[in-house]
Amino acid sequence: MSISQISVFIESKPGMLKEALDVMAAAGANIRGYSASDTGDFGIVRFVVDNTDAGLTALTDAGFAAKVKPVICVHLKDDPGELSRALGVVARAGINLEYSYSLVGTYICLQVK
Repeated sequence: MSISQISVFIESKPGMLKEALDVMAAAGANIRGYSASDTGDFGIVRFVVDNTDAGLTALTDAGFAAKVKPVICVHLKDDPGELSRALGVVARAGINLEYSYSLVGTYICLQVK
């Protein structure tokens, strides 16, 4: 299924991720999953929340550079080899995987072109 992901450009310094989390919590956006990657002085944090509109609005109102992007969310069986099987489908279709991360349990997010 397709879901919405919020990507946020955050300065790599103590407390900045917590600030973004607090802003979304105050707006009533519950975090379902996230991924953080460092790019030097800044990082990109990707959030899947239960209320994308509220999360995005709160972040941008607080001065964060954020945008929403659709991603594919796949629910895998909790069996050995399931992630490999799912990514094999993507590979055989000739689709390049840009990044992926896991959510709660056996859900994974995939960003593809």
